Amino acid sequence: MKGIRARLTANFMIVIIITVTILEMLLIYTVRQNYYGSLEGSLTNQIKISADLYAKYFSDTSLQENVLYNVDAFWNQSNAEVEIVDKDGKVVMDSQGTIPLENVAINDIKDALNGKTGRWIGTLNGQKVMAVAYPLKANDQIVGALRFITSLSAVDQDIQNTAYIFVSIGLVVVLIVGLISVFLANSIIVPLKEVTEAAQEMAAGNFQARSEKTHEDEIGKLSDTLNYMADEIVKKEQLKNEFISSVSHELRTPLTSILGWAITLQNEKFQQKEMLNDGLNIIAKESERLTHMVEELLDFSKFISGRIKLQNEEINLANLMEHFHKQLAPRAVRENVNFIVGYPENLPYLITDTNRLKQLFINILDNAFNFTSAGGRIVFNVEIQNEGFIFAISDNGCGIRAEELPMVKEKFYKGKSSHSKNGIGLSICEEIVNLMGGKLEISSVLNQGTNVVITLPKGESFDG
Repeated sequence: MKGIRARLTANFMIVIIITVTILEMLLIYTVRQNYYGSLEGSLTNQIKISADLYAKYFSDTSLQENVLYNVDAFWNQSNAEVEIVDKDGKVVMDSQGTIPLENVAINDIKDALNGKTGRWIGTLNGQKVMAVAYPLKANDQIVGALRFITSLSAVDQDIQNTAYIFVSIGLVVVLIVGLISVFLANSIIVPLKEVTEAAQEMAAGNFQARSEKTHEDEIGKLSDTLNYMADEIVKKEQLKNEFISSVSHELRTPLTSILGWAITLQNEKFQQKEMLNDGLNIIAKESERLTHMVEELLDFSKFISGRIKLQNEEINLANLMEHFHKQLAPRAVRENVNFIVGYPENLPYLITDTNRLKQLFINILDNAFNFTSAGGRIVFNVEIQNEGFIFAISDNGCGIRAEELPMVKEKFYKGKSSHSKNGIGLSICEEIVNLMGGKLEISSVLNQGTNVVITLPKGESFDG
């Protein structure tokens, strides 16, 4: 968890540092532009006033004469350094009292001599400066240029102070967000740690452990899933134990009978032929029942492991329905149950595994007989609909409780009133129907009866 916490916190911090840095750069750039723009605007206004003053009051005199006698009128309008340039670009007067041999920055002066406002930022005499040049006109003719130069040291110092403030605020923001990121990381890690601890307990075999759900989010869904998994494992474990207990009991009964009669028949004094036949008959029946249970368990194991493959062949459904009727009619007479088999004429052939189909219906019909008392009725019908073959087996027996109905097809499940020997018969039926691409549905009302509907796809058939 420490690794995840560190990664989350680091990712949060990287994002906020990058964001704050970009914002800081944009803010400082904006402040610099505003400061420089404000200073340029101030110089421009001042220089325009001086240029207008020259055009109005001094334009009747040459530029050189104005420089000699009226130069104060130019720099009284500004605290900046003032330069006067003639129309050839030569500096004729500088407020510093010097006249340089050549101009250092000439682009702004060229712009001014062409009738535009020139602007230049650079280094002059080892100092960073801003210069604004403006044309001087006499009788609408450009006779030279006026240039104001000011140092940027104070402005840059103000910008630097403002930048320090922004950087300090940014560091405070990063610190605060860092603390928040740790809190946010913990809000994810702590519930995840609790889920992990619960999962570790379950992995150690404690399926009573539960993960406490704190929020309706992905971790909350994970807690629900983990708890559901534990509940299912407990339920399956309980069903498995009941299944083992039931199978052990069912296997013990025929084995006890076989062993008892085998010991009895081994007795040398045993000479009654009638009892000998009875004993052998019981051994045979119990052995047959034992074999049937073992085969059912082996079938179940094969279905679960996916090792069952259908051996498809053509099946005459009419003949198959008659086979079931003849096979179970004696049992119906013996148990006083009205067994009815119905099917339409000209039933098409079905292509599937004959033995598995018989196993499917015999299992369900056997359940119907087990749950139907004397005087009851069992109906087995087949019909053709758009979705395929519909096989329906219904009885008016004791039915299934509503709370047990959703679980009757689960592996190892035996209801409280179930006559099933091991609780896997309907599970095998469900697996067979699934292999055939069909659907098995069971509905029941307690003390009224049960209805089982099996749908097999029509695509697996052709007209015979």
